[in-house]
Amino acid sequence: MNKGKYYITTAIAYTSGKPHIGNSYEIVLADSIARFKRKDGYDVFFQTGTDEHGQKIELKAQEAGVTPKEYVDGIAGTIKGLWNLMDTSYDHFIRTTDDYHEKQVQKIFRKLYEQGDIYKGSYEGLYCTPCESFWTESQLVDGKCPDCGREVKPAKEEAYFFKMSKYADRLIAHINSHPEFIQPVSRKNEMMNNFLLPGLQDLCVSRTSFKWGVPVDFDDKHVVYVWLDALTNYITGIGYECGGESTEQYHKLWPADLHLIGKDIIRFHTIYWPIFLMALGEPLPKQIFGHPWLLQGDGKMSKSKGNVLYADDLVNFFGVDAVRYFVLHEMPFENDGTISWELMVERINSDLANTLGNLVNRTISMSNKYFGGIVADKGCREDVDKELKAVATGTYKRAAAKMEDLRVADTLTEIFALFKRCNKYIDETEPWVLAKDEAKKDRLATVLYNLVESILIGASLLEPFMPSTAKKIAGQLNAQLRGFDELTEFGKYTSGSKVTERPEILFARLDVKEVVEKAEAMFEEREKASGEHENKASENKEQGTPEGIDLAPKAEITYDMFDKLQFQVGEIIACEEVPKSRKLLCSKVRIGSQVKQIVSGIKQHYSAEEMVGKKVMVLVNLKPAKMAGVVSEGMLLCAEDAEGNLALLTPEKDMPSGAEIC
Repeated sequence: MNKGKYYITTAIAYTSGKPHIGNSYEIVLADSIARFKRKDGYDVFFQTGTDEHGQKIELKAQEAGVTPKEYVDGIAGTIKGLWNLMDTSYDHFIRTTDDYHEKQVQKIFRKLYEQGDIYKGSYEGLYCTPCESFWTESQLVDGKCPDCGREVKPAKEEAYFFKMSKYADRLIAHINSHPEFIQPVSRKNEMMNNFLLPGLQDLCVSRTSFKWGVPVDFDDKHVVYVWLDALTNYITGIGYECGGESTEQYHKLWPADLHLIGKDIIRFHTIYWPIFLMALGEPLPKQIFGHPWLLQGDGKMSKSKGNVLYADDLVNFFGVDAVRYFVLHEMPFENDGTISWELMVERINSDLANTLGNLVNRTISMSNKYFGGIVADKGCREDVDKELKAVATGTYKRAAAKMEDLRVADTLTEIFALFKRCNKYIDETEPWVLAKDEAKKDRLATVLYNLVESILIGASLLEPFMPSTAKKIAGQLNAQLRGFDELTEFGKYTSGSKVTERPEILFARLDVKEVVEKAEAMFEEREKASGEHENKASENKEQGTPEGIDLAPKAEITYDMFDKLQFQVGEIIACEEVPKSRKLLCSKVRIGSQVKQIVSGIKQHYSAEEMVGKKVMVLVNLKPAKMAGVVSEGMLLCAEDAEGNLALLTPEKDMPSGAEIC
């Protein structure tokens, strides 16, 4: 039964680095919705992809010593590989560097300019480089970017602007008349009260201070601002043709049924994007859902701490379906969820190993032990069977109702309620007791048949969320997973079928202490490989602290704490590049009568030759650490400007090697 089309998208992942598990949650969430809808009879098209332009990418590429295109090619490949690893069933993966997309972006910009929605002016305001967003003073939170909390810097440049206020009243009316448009309701209230009702300012839609973007084809000084570029992927990826005849696929799929995005970019999708569509004369998406964040339970994920959780890390520990189950089950509808090694182990042991895995294993084992693996319905029914059958045949309806509201975690709870009911049924019927009485052999057979039938119904419902596990269960039962339209009738399992002789353990119980120790060892190894100090410098650089603006204050320290640091003047007597590293130089530094080896991430700012002979300031008593496999025994002190340029700190006057800095 075809219930019609269903077009679902994720936000396209920004190619500034490898996505952590919080980013990966969104693609798994979207995939589970897409799979559920497909199985429910919808003609689903699922699009995801990568956002590849902007100043941050240009800076990242410069740091890496490659072209922007080379940089995004590598990161896009990593992202696509992670999405594939997580067993996601996307139909199209768009990149904003795709030729067809860039061509349409240029046409869209020109159309909006020619019809008077875009005009040329100049911008002076506060700019956040990581978010690529301009802000007014009143929009800042504690003087910082309201989206990411990082520093902003003054910026002034010629730019094109979009007349947002022209369409604001129309958007407000649409939101009021379509309560399902922005979900959850808390996100709608936030957009209305904080942005739309106070009044929209015109939006900067071009930049001249960098070049890595889609060029404005009638003004080559400008590139299209990242949001007008990125948001249009939802239509360009399905064949939108600006000013021409769009494809049959576009006419079939648009408007999107669901844009699934993180709550941090809800403003761009619920205000900017609908207004762009209004200006283009295109229908608005049916629903935009701003999902909450997945946060790390033992502190913020930080590259400098080396504790960032990536999807492939977790898969290596627990397997794909266990990770999928955890991130889907642990995320509330509106509030942020939490992930930690301890919580992962607890959930795997209780839900996956005990409730599900043990149920399947026990049922198959008893079928083999008592009937040689043959599962047959002997029709020997008792009242206790009725409740199990009612739960089994009613689970689809309850699950579908939860999915209609995008309550994925609640849907999984409904499915696992069926598995729990199966376990209770085993306790109620006590097959091991029935097996002792030959006269109750048919009753025993019927009990095991009821269990197999119920498990298969549950596995068929579980498939969108844990596809590999569902197939394994069906395979062990010697059956095919069923469509949703077959799950409201009990007794479709072929009587007389034979289950596998040796049931596979779906999920083994884990020891939390062993898992945590293994994780800590992994993080320690990662920190050594990347270099703790190089990572810290990189993280500071990402924050884009502008020249002339104070750094965010750190916690105060006492003089005694400062006195533990030993700073001295050093003289560089030799220097060479660290093999296979784009950033690192290894210097031999004479400090008084001793020579220390110090590795620094300054290769892009100094050549090895010009380092030799310099008098520098050195943190001497820093604990040795490996950077790219090379031991570093201290730190050279540098200053860093707003553009990330480094300069070694040197004594103003000629001072001897070893002189104390105090």
